[in-house]
Amino acid sequence: MSNGMRVDLSALDEVIRKLNGLLSDMDNAHNKAKYETDIPSTAFGSMKFLESNDLHDAHQKQKTRIETMIKDLHQLIDDFSTSTSKVRDKYNNQEHANKQSVSAAPNGGSTGSAY
Repeated sequence: MSNGMRVDLSALDEVIRKLNGLLSDMDNAHNKAKYETDIPSTAFGSMKFLESNDLHDAHQKQKTRIETMIKDLHQLIDDFSTSTSKVRDKYNNQEHANKQSVSAAPNGGSTGSAY
């Protein structure tokens, strides 16, 4: 018996759509971080500038940290999207099962007494 609560499947569809859009954005961010932020060591100065290698190393470490953060965030969003899709499918399947059981019940689904 239903307790009168309903799940808005279209709202879940909207969440899934937005999460997929975020995943696409994260792919773009990952590609930018990985391929468009590389700075050659010579950009920090010549070998005469002793700190140039330290600056380049610091940049590379930070670049790697950012790539890892984006990758981890992408995985988190992907996991949430997958879980949301599974929940949506379960609610949808239950809704169909409820409709079938009501239409298969005698007297149009009325199982209670008239009194």
